[in-house]
Amino acid sequence: MTMNATTEPFTPSADLAKPSVADAVVGHEASPLFIRKPSPDDGWGIYELVKSCPPLDVNSAYAYLLLATQFRDSCAVATNEEGEIVGFVSGYVKSNAPDTYFLWQVAVGEKARGTGLARRLVEAVMTRPEMAEVHHLETTITPDNQASWGLFRRLADRWQAPLNSREYFSTDQLGGEHDPENLVRIGPFQTDQI
Repeated sequence: MTMNATTEPFTPSADLAKPSVADAVVGHEASPLFIRKPSPDDGWGIYELVKSCPPLDVNSAYAYLLLATQFRDSCAVATNEEGEIVGFVSGYVKSNAPDTYFLWQVAVGEKARGTGLARRLVEAVMTRPEMAEVHHLETTITPDNQASWGLFRRLADRWQAPLNSREYFSTDQLGGEHDPENLVRIGPFQTDQI
């Protein structure tokens, strides 16, 4: 079997941090942030960002490269003008529930905290045409992660949708060294009203 290499043009991350490529431009005029779909060049930057955001679980650089390529339509990065990745959201539409987006991780680097970037990243993904049939968002949150609870409560309020939660993975299921994870579900909502 012969495999052909793709001939997609290579675009450096700094060049991707331009309004013509970005889905959204947020922040202040003096220091804008650009939200866009990730590219293969972003895998390592995403990995480094997540490492700098405890208590997030850090996955392998390979996993982030897969997210930046195989799941790019349901993920987003935020970069500054230099192309540095300062925010990331990952997730996917569930194959067994195509009206539900499962959000895996949200990371916002220190340089972009306090700007509302986490919410803007989630909403940038949820308002893409690929998400038109999505009416529920799910994620898991540990009971003590107040920042994440606050984000998802704010999203439910903004989207005027109910938020429900229940225990999903126990400490035992997670190997005994990880806090339990609650399944959080927001919806139903209309993506065209976000």
